[in-house]
Amino acid sequence: MREMISEVAINRAVLVGLSAPGLSPEENATDSSMEELSDLLETAGGECLGVVTQNKANPDPRTFIGEGKVAEVRDLIRAQGADMAIFDNPLSPSQQRVLSQELEVPVLDRAALILDIFAQRAKTREGRLQVELAQYKYLLPRLTGMWKHLERQEGAIGTRGPGETQLESDRRHIRKKISKLEGELKEVRRIRATQRTLREKNEVPVVAIVGYTNAGKSTLLNKLTGADIPANNRLFDTLDTTTRTLEISDTCTVLISDTVGFIRKLPHHLVEAFKATLEELVYADLILHVIDASNPEWREQVDVVERLIGELGVGTTPRIDVFNKSDLCPCEIMPHGEDIVSVSARTGEGLPLLLEKIGKRLDSGTCRVELRLPYDQGGLLDALYREAKVEKVDYADAILVTAVCPPRVLGRLKEYITAGWAPPKEPWED
Repeated sequence: MREMISEVAINRAVLVGLSAPGLSPEENATDSSMEELSDLLETAGGECLGVVTQNKANPDPRTFIGEGKVAEVRDLIRAQGADMAIFDNPLSPSQQRVLSQELEVPVLDRAALILDIFAQRAKTREGRLQVELAQYKYLLPRLTGMWKHLERQEGAIGTRGPGETQLESDRRHIRKKISKLEGELKEVRRIRATQRTLREKNEVPVVAIVGYTNAGKSTLLNKLTGADIPANNRLFDTLDTTTRTLEISDTCTVLISDTVGFIRKLPHHLVEAFKATLEELVYADLILHVIDASNPEWREQVDVVERLIGELGVGTTPRIDVFNKSDLCPCEIMPHGEDIVSVSARTGEGLPLLLEKIGKRLDSGTCRVELRLPYDQGGLLDALYREAKVEKVDYADAILVTAVCPPRVLGRLKEYITAGWAPPKEPWED
């Protein structure tokens, strides 16, 4: 019974947000960001018992929201029986410590809540490494507050040592853990680089799916490839990268990867930790930016994704904007253009057009041809197996081959092609 009460209590929270001209637009709390914070709390398994917002010219250096607002929040926590306060804004370690003392309950900020969700969702070894690294980087500057009662005695006769020793010991331990985790993630990147080199050698294009969390990226990947990724209507439902093969056409096969969803105020150290996963974007030949067309704030969400894409250095990668959930807003006039498509990943509406646009973007001149190779040129067949996709081989008066070939192979073997391709005309031949 006691365990059940404890489990319920730690999940009951009051949400707090501050809007101040002194904060950057990304740090300010708004109605939509507070609603999103409530959704994050629900995703983490918690329950929102109340919301308190504050408008100030500048954050209070000590309590962030000011003494009067702290008293209001404390009264609400006591009245509702909450056991936690969660702030939509980033808090400094000292502010977090003071607020915990003043409110008499644990205090988290948005970054800590997102880290908790990531810790729950990460399933693969790589995902767990990335989350653990981000957690330690978040924890390191907050260690001082945990040993403040001993730090006050630091240097006094007869008390020198215990507090400083424990604090420094913890710091060293965490720094060692961070160094170890970074080393393991470096190995993950090395393995990814090796896999990427093999893909480039085989000339397999890579398509990366990006978008705001809960935009429908996993649902889209499932619908396109038949993957069985859990796709629920909640934030950060999928963290671990999933890559599948997608047949665009008879002559075009790609690898398509789902990536972790973005969100406003995503902790910087979390983005840093997930760079091993997000590196797929850097090497992608095409990016599908999935946008939740049914969300009234889709423009703001697009801005968040665009900013993070820019930070990762992939702003110039070819892109198709995929307005998803079009079945939920049939009366809206959807954006349109050469690199824009409206789809419903749930019903399949618009997916053929999306595949057509992907094919056009990644069409590298590959085509299916029939070749007639003399027996004394049998070595060319080995080259075809290495550099092309051989579909059929017959042995008659010559070696008859059907293969899907990239342009460089077509040019090299053009004299042996009997059907399926003709060399481009030179200008003087027109």
